Amino acid sequence: MYVAGLQNSHSGNMSVRVGNRMIITRRGSMLGFLEEDDLVELNLTEDDGMIAIASTESHVHREIYRVTDALAIVHAHLVAATALSMLLDEIIPVDVEGAYHVKKVPVLSFEFGSGSTEMAKEIPKYLKDYPIIMVRGHGAFSAAETLEEAFFYCSSLENSAKIALYLLQAGESLEKFLPKTLKTW
Repeated sequence: MYVAGLQNSHSGNMSVRVGNRMIITRRGSMLGFLEEDDLVELNLTEDDGMIAIASTESHVHREIYRVTDALAIVHAHLVAATALSMLLDEIIPVDVEGAYHVKKVPVLSFEFGSGSTEMAKEIPKYLKDYPIIMVRGHGAFSAAETLEEAFFYCSSLENSAKIALYLLQAGESLEKFLPKTLKTW
């Protein structure tokens, strides 16, 4: 994600589910330059000794795995999508590619918008129906069958958000480009 320019060098996290365990990135790891010791294995049902070095969003990932069928999760601090999340209550891509892949992205607000218990409770509910959601002013959570697919949703949303911001900078209203109904393709 860092190499793709989606976020800064030390933010975001990702995980995969392996049976009743998950492998998640270490707290403060550099996602563009991961090494073997940047990966932490945790139990999905209870905390173990490794929770102290795992990502601060570990319990959000754990709850997503408990509530959804996801096998991989990516959390990215997308720059353009985060900016849009501060302006909109939902992000509906106005470009064809984003409309096809992402369709509609709920923007959720939390009093404590990073690693909170409230986030762990609410985010999984939305990821049952949407492949990606935004936390206002923070970033995206994407759940999929593979890390590549979860990364793709983040990348697609970020591209759509850039297009939306370019339109706003040109003085256009996004409503002008929104479809009357969401396309089912």
